[in-house]
Amino acid sequence: MASVQDIGLSAAINLLSAFAFLFAFAMLRLQPVNDRVYFPKWYLKGIRGSPTRSRGIMNRFVNLDWTTYVKFLNWMPAALQMPEPELIEHAGLDSAVYIRIYLLGLKLFIPITLLAFGVLIPVNWTGETLDKIDDLTFSNVDKLSISNVPPGSPRFWAHLTMTYVFSIWTCYTLYMEYKTVATMRLRHLASEGRRPDQLTVLVRNVPPDPDESVNEHVEHFFCVNHPDHYLCHQVVYNANDLAKIVAQRKAMQNWLTYYENKYERKPSNRPTTKTGYGGFWGTTVDAIDFYTSKIHDLAEIEATEREKIMNDPKAIMPAAFVSFKSRWGTAVCAQTQQCHNPTIWLTEWAPEPRDVYWDNLSIPYVELSIRRLLTTMALFFLIFCFMIPIAFVQSLANLEGIQKVLPFLKPLIEMKTVKSVIQGFLPGIALKIFLILLPTLLMTMSQIEGYTSLSYLDRRSAEKYFWFIIVNVFLGSIITGTAFQQLKSFLEQPPTEIPKTVGVSIPMKATFFITYVMVDGWAGIAAEILRLVPLVMFHLKNAFLVKTEQDRQQAMDPGHLDFATTEPRIQFYFLLGLVYAAVAPILLPFIIVFFAFSYVVFRHQVINVYDQKYESGARYWPDVHRRLIICLIISQLLMMGLLSTKKLAKATVLLLPQPILTIWFNRYCAGRFESAFSRFPLQEAMVKDTLEKATEPNLNLKEYLKDAYVHPVFKGKDFDRPRVVDEEESNPLVPTKRTSQSTTRYNSEASSQ
Repeated sequence: MASVQDIGLSAAINLLSAFAFLFAFAMLRLQPVNDRVYFPKWYLKGIRGSPTRSRGIMNRFVNLDWTTYVKFLNWMPAALQMPEPELIEHAGLDSAVYIRIYLLGLKLFIPITLLAFGVLIPVNWTGETLDKIDDLTFSNVDKLSISNVPPGSPRFWAHLTMTYVFSIWTCYTLYMEYKTVATMRLRHLASEGRRPDQLTVLVRNVPPDPDESVNEHVEHFFCVNHPDHYLCHQVVYNANDLAKIVAQRKAMQNWLTYYENKYERKPSNRPTTKTGYGGFWGTTVDAIDFYTSKIHDLAEIEATEREKIMNDPKAIMPAAFVSFKSRWGTAVCAQTQQCHNPTIWLTEWAPEPRDVYWDNLSIPYVELSIRRLLTTMALFFLIFCFMIPIAFVQSLANLEGIQKVLPFLKPLIEMKTVKSVIQGFLPGIALKIFLILLPTLLMTMSQIEGYTSLSYLDRRSAEKYFWFIIVNVFLGSIITGTAFQQLKSFLEQPPTEIPKTVGVSIPMKATFFITYVMVDGWAGIAAEILRLVPLVMFHLKNAFLVKTEQDRQQAMDPGHLDFATTEPRIQFYFLLGLVYAAVAPILLPFIIVFFAFSYVVFRHQVINVYDQKYESGARYWPDVHRRLIICLIISQLLMMGLLSTKKLAKATVLLLPQPILTIWFNRYCAGRFESAFSRFPLQEAMVKDTLEKATEPNLNLKEYLKDAYVHPVFKGKDFDRPRVVDEEESNPLVPTKRTSQSTTRYNSEASSQ
């Protein structure tokens, strides 16, 4: 069990690590040669110019102005100076609302911490219970928790009262934030400029027709059912194989550029490579000739595959992007059922073009339910099977586990400093390392489920990661930690005493979570701002691949906010704060430091670095709110379970209304605000349409939308575009290739069977 000294040493290690990362960042960002690494967003916007131009040779690489080093920490106040409206315009609503999650943590936990330290810490410290329990491992830190209050004591009324106060304050804070974000989203939608997704819906599960192709069937259906608003459409091609070929050709082109640059620097020595995988084995050949030949072969394969897609009707999927003349018409189509059969002609708002995940558009709709069922089963087994290695890692990350596996290290482990490092630092870093590959695995599972937008993939991955953290990192750490540390007590005590020991041991895990917060939330966030990997990769590309200013621009890696990973991590800190607020408030200051530090760091990053892949208009907020409600309910249930071990049956009954009222509160918030994140009001759509017609009466929407939803591998190439129908606008009779108009409904029904 970590002591005050162990936690102090861990805090010192993590603070020193954080300061080292921040100091390195502050120095590196001042160097002209690194300007594109730490300010790529300004270059992408065309606002910032390269500081390496028009300078001396030394000044192009090193900043020789000593005055800038005196103010090397000025990036912190600079990150906080941009007003929120400017931040939204500069970085997007997704980024601005993401930053507000950290601010929400400060709003929530600063008052809770003041109350907990003013009321609960004195109550816990003067309880003097742990000293009276034999054979129980604890430290002075644990005396600050509820474990130190004797069973049946009237002191628990303070905890019960504070639990209600904390829950009420949490619900109030979440309600106000939900209201604020919903208002921000509606204001953003009303003020943003024209975008293709405002006028386009994605149609899935187009039923087959014996007389018409998918292209013709889509055109016919929307000309008939949306005659006043339908504009044009783009069918979806299965171009996944072609996309792989294009990616291979681009990779070969990068290698060719590398060897050409190498040859230009040293013309006397023609570069060579090997024909095997990665150039590590095989026959040695001329590198430039080899990659030139490879590119030529891939170009021929690409042309063949492109022609095959254009001429094969099976390459056209039963899906299309359908565009309309107005936002009002688009909203009506996207938010209504198109057919009496609810399984066909399924419509939804189209993602913005850069948000489309093209690989999944080729998945037949009938496969989606099966894919999602199998993925859910796989996730269930992954979550619970993962507890085994986590328990093993946690067992090795403490004194008893290390002495058992490596007994010859016992003299070293018993040294005071080494013991403090193991108990105060090793458990948190071991768990952090063990979870590194998990986000990639969960994202792959979400892709298998078949979702068609990057934003929704992030949201689904975040949901999976959240539950994984709840079960494995939170509950798993508590359960496995208790099992390993209190095994002897369990075996020696009568069965009636086991619930008491569990109740005492759960709050004692606060010391482990303190070390985890410091490793992940302090040093981890500081490492994020250093951008070590993009820094190294940029200079490698700059050395071997860059020829022109355009190449230098493409060598930048601005990165983006990884919602799928960072959101669940933030919510985990909310969970820790809510659970331990009334149990072990000593954890709260460490969480507040995390929120404050992260707020500054990520505000800097979204202003200067990150270039988002998409903009969803904060559509993810209902998921964030719901998961925070889940965290609150978990804290309430755990508090009920804890007090049930303290001989307070009546007090436990008084806590029963809490989760019920919290669930009601969540339903109220969903009914009050959630529609703002899933639907677009027809009134707002009409206002924007009217304003656009008045300001741009000659706007050619067909020209504006014609390439918006073309698969990236086809952009800039000639291919069969769907015919844009003009005659139907004034002609109520829509041309069709069906042999009988009277069988239209029957054919649609039969095709969906």
